[in-house]
Amino acid sequence: MQKFLITSWIFFAVLLLLYSFTQVDLSLTLSQLSIWQEIQRSFQQIGYFQRPLSTLIFLLIAVLMFALYALTLVQVKKKKISRRYLFGIVLAISGILFFSYNAFSYDLFNYIFDAKIFTFYFQNPYFHKPLDFPQDPMLSFMHWTHRVYPYGPTWLFLTIPLSFFGFNIFLLTFYLFKFLSVVSFVAAALLIEKIAKKIGVNSLFAVGVFSLNPLVIIESLVSSHNDIVMVAFGLLSLFMFFERKFFGSLFWLMVSIGVKFATVFMLPAYFAKKFFEVNNTKFFLILTLSMLVALFLATLRTTFQPWYFLFVLPFSAFISEKKYILIPTFVISLSSLIFYAPFLYFGNWDPPIPTYLNALMISSIVVSILIVIVVKISNVKH
Repeated sequence: MQKFLITSWIFFAVLLLLYSFTQVDLSLTLSQLSIWQEIQRSFQQIGYFQRPLSTLIFLLIAVLMFALYALTLVQVKKKKISRRYLFGIVLAISGILFFSYNAFSYDLFNYIFDAKIFTFYFQNPYFHKPLDFPQDPMLSFMHWTHRVYPYGPTWLFLTIPLSFFGFNIFLLTFYLFKFLSVVSFVAAALLIEKIAKKIGVNSLFAVGVFSLNPLVIIESLVSSHNDIVMVAFGLLSLFMFFERKFFGSLFWLMVSIGVKFATVFMLPAYFAKKFFEVNNTKFFLILTLSMLVALFLATLRTTFQPWYFLFVLPFSAFISEKKYILIPTFVISLSSLIFYAPFLYFGNWDPPIPTYLNALMISSIVVSILIVIVVKISNVKH
């Protein structure tokens, strides 16, 4: 079973890698090699000109990956998967998807350009936006070119060296940024394991719930959102907290907040643990709820984005053996990934798509609650 699972994960990671290149922007050429350009055009033909087929492929990959996710968690729960195989899966999918294109988000291009403003144009990205450099070829395939730098100083500190050593070579810089996401993803998995062992919960199950969640995989390794870097530092802060190294914990929390501000909402749980001595289950419930508040506020500020669940999922993983946590994690993660289907089909987010997506999210929450209630009633009867 272990060999079947790792083979299956590798198979789906390769499928996801290949599918990601169907979404390469039509204005972007990744390589000047003529053979690559022919391959790229053939993939783009599916993504942009055969949209029903593209959407069907994506949905099949997503649903089957979630089925594999469920099967893997069952085997982990039964202790039929060793640590070696579980982390083998994590490392395999990380290595494969390092090479993927950021198929579902343009944010990675913005990260690259923000650092480029500093390293190439010698300007401050907090005061200059991409549109201030209209001659730059990256503007032909970027979105959100009208905004100035929206992140904390830690993210700038991390990305400026990547931009510098990219030598203004797009593909080299692109994969340096992807490498940072891969390292952060693997670091998050290792830290979850360490923290879980520290607090006495099933460490491999916690690692599996977070790291093998297809939503987490896609948002961290394919789209390479900086949320995974924020999460890695947040988990390092959490590890230090349970080591009772409070100064170190606060330092790494500030570093995490300096990537993206959501992890400031970890503080209520820290205060509750420190001053009210709540047990670990209550601590992680408070932490999960606090990060849900961060997700809600981020949604109010702009609109809901599937990767916002990266705010919550690393921390809810520690109490994921509770069915009232695990069931919503699974159902809402699947629904969040399906959010991309209308865009893949229509090529835009125009009305009435937002209405349909809101209905999908509300439905997933209601379904989660109903399943939890049914499971609870069933357990009481038995």
